[in-house]
Amino acid sequence: MIRFNNDYNQGAHPAILSALQQTNQTSYAGYGEDEWCEAARKEIRKYLGETDNEIYFMIGGTQVNYTVITAALRPYQSVISADCGHINNHEAGSIEHTGHKVLIVPAENGKLTAKSIADEAAKYYEHGEAEYLTQPKMVFLSSPSEFGTTYKKEELMEIRKVCDKYGMYMYVDGARMGYWLTSDECDVTLADLADLADLFYIGGTKCGALLGEALVIINPKLRDHFKTYMKQSGGVLAKGWLLGLQFYELFKDGLYFEITKKANKFAMMMKAAFEKAGMSFYIESGTNQQFVILTKAQVEKLAEKFVFEFSHDVDENHVCVRFCTSWSTTEEDINILVDELNTMI
Repeated sequence: MIRFNNDYNQGAHPAILSALQQTNQTSYAGYGEDEWCEAARKEIRKYLGETDNEIYFMIGGTQVNYTVITAALRPYQSVISADCGHINNHEAGSIEHTGHKVLIVPAENGKLTAKSIADEAAKYYEHGEAEYLTQPKMVFLSSPSEFGTTYKKEELMEIRKVCDKYGMYMYVDGARMGYWLTSDECDVTLADLADLADLFYIGGTKCGALLGEALVIINPKLRDHFKTYMKQSGGVLAKGWLLGLQFYELFKDGLYFEITKKANKFAMMMKAAFEKAGMSFYIESGTNQQFVILTKAQVEKLAEKFVFEFSHDVDENHVCVRFCTSWSTTEEDINILVDELNTMI
């Protein structure tokens, strides 16, 4: 069985495993106070332009999300998210568990718009009933979105204007950041994000690392005692160098961008094969996640050789499924899928 169900179904890129093996007998300071974390920060900062920042390494995306929101918001404040946003659907109520409300806004192509954010924020800031509502204080964006769509720079700039108007923080979930930055349709760089967002994280777990995410905090207001919040959330790894070393390997020579770009290339080959076979897509995605509409018979046929993920029912006879490439997908994997799809034409 060939797995196309997610982008974290294999361990780590060989360069990371080699580096971990080579340093395994060396002793380091704990809790991220080591030379590898500092070296990784230095490499990442090469891509961040001139902005001042702090970088923290944490274990996983959900942990980053609830730690960031806990640290940034006061008890009566809330976070705006698209209805398909990860914090709304796939984090088991972890944000609500911190005591903060998630304000749900309908997504357009998987994304928030500046207008939808402004409309939601205005309910608190402009309608005179502030005492009885939670105060929207953060906007949560994912790029790629849960449907593989991405934000253009102009969209982010418009969202930034709304955040500035209402005094809200702009936070970008970057679990699949690499697949966004290396897609053909992307006009955003990490330096742009550092200029526009208050904070964002660079995903490692889904982009070649064994585990780990690199949180970049731009806004100085959000840095105060952040590591204390990390500790309270169980987010300070004692063997912190294991995270730093991985991000050093991913960024020192641009490996992060090389392997995610390859995954996008394979996704486009996959997309072309589905189109050739007469199959349509639920949404247009230029990244590693492709959402295909199949008949139930087609699902059964493809499930004989491939593992993929059910998304939702389309009608009585059709379902939407996700095929996902990753840093570990091989050309042979894609060729086998293409050959199978050719038999279904």
